[in-house]
Amino acid sequence: MSSALKEKPYAEEVPNNSPASVILNGRYLPPPEDKEGRLWVRTSALIQASADDLYAMWRNVEAAPGWQEQITHVTVTGERTSHWVMQAGEKTIEWDSEILADEPGRRIAWRSIGGDSDNAGEVIFEEAPGGRGIVVTVLQAFHMGKLASAWETFTGRNPKQAVIENLRHFKALAETGEIPRTQGQPHEDRGFIGKIKASTYGEKVPTPSGSN
Repeated sequence: MSSALKEKPYAEEVPNNSPASVILNGRYLPPPEDKEGRLWVRTSALIQASADDLYAMWRNVEAAPGWQEQITHVTVTGERTSHWVMQAGEKTIEWDSEILADEPGRRIAWRSIGGDSDNAGEVIFEEAPGGRGIVVTVLQAFHMGKLASAWETFTGRNPKQAVIENLRHFKALAETGEIPRTQGQPHEDRGFIGKIKASTYGEKVPTPSGSN
């Protein structure tokens, strides 16, 4: 094959490395493997908003209940620390969180530092090629071991799916100021398959309000 056909004169150069374990030596990496009781999830979304606005929205942790599922209350306890409360039905779990890296308009990394949830994560905000928006990438890890199934029972969602849904809510809220919902709307009987999907995808988990 002619070398000319392999040339990409208008393609932007891929960086050698990036946060959130996305790129290394110019190659896109798969998400880290689940092992030793740690679940990993990495997801991205293209959002039509400025990186500064998206950073400010994510950094305002006390507003997180407006777009993160089942988070009922977040209290800032220090310059980089906060207390989180999650509720599902009559059950409640709580934990403290610490911000490890805080780069305005670019990146936030955090970890839990005590409580019922052992988690850590990173979010990065990068301009998409051609100025088509901001690519928001989230890498999050849950270290729960045998408690993983208990977590899923508690929340009604697999932790991986919860992270994906939360980023979807974040995108909708950033672009439109509200989070669309279908819950409560009338529909016909979805049959057996529909019920299986509703259970598998945690469709009964309440959609966040979109406001704090």
